[in-house]
This record gives sequence, C-alpha cells and structure tokens, in this order.
Amino acid sequence: MSTPLPSAAELIALHDSLLLTAGWPADEPAPRDEGLWRWIQANHRFNACLWAEEDLARRTTVAAREIAANKRAIDGHNQARNDATERVDEILLTALGLVDVASARSDAPRSTVAAGARLNSETAGSIIDRMSIMALKVHAMGAQTRRGDVDEAHREASRVKLARLVQQRDDLGACLDALLADAQAGRAYFKVYRQFKMYNDARFNPALVAEARARG
Repeated sequence: MSTPLPSAAELIALHDSLLLTAGWPADEPAPRDEGLWRWIQANHRFNACLWAEEDLARRTTVAAREIAANKRAIDGHNQARNDATERVDEILLTALGLVDVASARSDAPRSTVAAGARLNSETAGSIIDRMSIMALKVHAMGAQTRRGDVDEAHREASRVKLARLVQQRDDLGACLDALLADAQAGRAYFKVYRQFKMYNDARFNPALVAEARARG
C-alpha cells in the first residue's frame, strides 16, 4: 500500500492545529504530502470558509446584495468541499485496492471487492469531512467557554456542550479507524459516490436553464 491510512488521532491533530494557525484559512500552510493529506487539508479549509460565510449570511443589518454574495460564496465552498471529500475517497479506495484505478475518477467507479465484505453506507471521506466540521464546532464552542462578555451560566452551558461535541468527534474517529481497519482486512468496503450537485450546474439547474432560454 503506497498511501498510509490516516488515523483519527492524526486527523484531529491536523484539524485543530490549522484552526490555531494565524492567518488560516486565507494563508494555507504546505500539506504533509501532495496526495491524501493535500485533499484532507483542502476539505478542512473549505469547511472553515463555509463556516465563516454561513455566519456572515445571518446578518440582518447589511444590504441584500451582501447576503447574496455570501450565498454564492457558500455554494462555491460547498462544491469544493465535496470535491475534496471525493478525492479523499478515491485515494483511500485506491490505496486499499477496493476500486478499479482506471475508473476511480469517473462518474461510475468500479469496485473491486472480495466476496463477503460488507458495504458501509458512509464513506471514509464523509467521516473525515464530518470530523472537520466537528473540529470547527469544538473550536467555536471552546471560544464560548472563555468569553468575558457573558455570565458564568453561559460559560458553564457552553462547557457542557463542548464536552458533548468532543465525545461526538471521538466517536466519529473511532468509527473511521474501525472502517479503515475492516476495509484493509477485507471485511468491509465503501464506495466513492458523486454528489452531482445540480444547483451549481447551469445544464441541470432549472432556474439557470430558464434564464439561458430567456437570453437566447
């Protein structure tokens, strides 16, 4: 196997360290490698950008055009986040020998799975994506526990929520480690799926198709 499998502990360390890196996500440090970890890091970056734009999109005292700009940025970051998740799955499935390499990046990758292995409904890339989002939640809730402009009741409630978020992330990490171990042992597999986000594609979004016809 040319690509070592990532562990949950490594992912948590990366996610948390990036969130503490000055200037990130605007300034992106070099990834550990140009393969798997490049796309894991890209997924986390786009999730962080999404988080920031989602906050801005909830503003109530700015012009509508600013919220529209936030929404368009959200769509772009979300597409990029999903693309990165799919690349993670492609690389992991190739490393595990669970996909035909020639078809791995096509719209219909062909599985090469031994008989008897169970199909896991969630992909490893999807779990990694969820762990990235959990890192953002842990980071944000941790900040709430340190606020000086709120009362102690707010900080205590935030500490309770933070503990629950940390537990949820740890549980996700354990599920990822188990899935990858089972896949490596031939007991389980997952597939790379395509999100086919039609709203971002002018060929499929009915509103954009209608606009094109009206112009045309």
